[in-house]
Amino acid sequence: MRKVTLGLANSLDNFIARQDGGSDWLHWSSEVAEISAAFMKTVDVLVMGRKTYEVMLAAGETSYPGATNYVFTRSAKKAAALRKRAGKKTNLKIVSDDAAAFIGQLKSTSGKDIVVFGGGELASILFNADLIDEVVLNVHPVILGSGVPLFSKIERQINLELFKVKRLKNSCIMLSYRVQR
Repeated sequence: MRKVTLGLANSLDNFIARQDGGSDWLHWSSEVAEISAAFMKTVDVLVMGRKTYEVMLAAGETSYPGATNYVFTRSAKKAAALRKRAGKKTNLKIVSDDAAAFIGQLKSTSGKDIVVFGGGELASILFNADLIDEVVLNVHPVILGSGVPLFSKIERQINLELFKVKRLKNSCIMLSYRVQR
C-alpha cells in the first residue's frame, strides 16, 4: 500500500494562510527547494485542494512535473473554470469526486508514494478517513495572529510520533511525524 504524506507550511501559531488566503509570509529558499526536489522523487501523485491550487496558479505554476497532480473541488462550476485556466497539462486532473474515496482507491494501487500539499480542508477529510500516514510541517518563524487554521474539523484524536527534526538556514523548522495506528 502506498504511503500518503501531508506536507504543509505553517506559522508558529498554526495558520497555513492569512485570513484572506495570503501566503506572503512564507520563506522559500534554495535549501527548501533541494529538500522538496529530493522528496518529490519518492512520489508520483500530488494532491491538493482548489484554494491551494489557485495560490499555485497565481504564482505562475500550473502543475508539479514528474507527478500526476490531482486538484479537488466540490464545485462543478469551479472545476470547469480551473480546467480552463490550467490549459492542456497532461499531468493535471481536476476532480469533483469524494476526496476520501478517491485517495483511498489511489492508495491501494501500485506506484510511488502520494503527497498532499496544502489545504486544511482536504487534510481534515483525509485525516477523518484515516488516509494520512505521515505529516511534514515546515514551521515558519512568524506569528500571524489569525488566519486559516492548520487543522480544523478533525473528528478524533490522532496520535503522532516525531521521527525527524531539521533546522533550516532560514530559521524554519521541518518536523516529520508518523501517524500512530
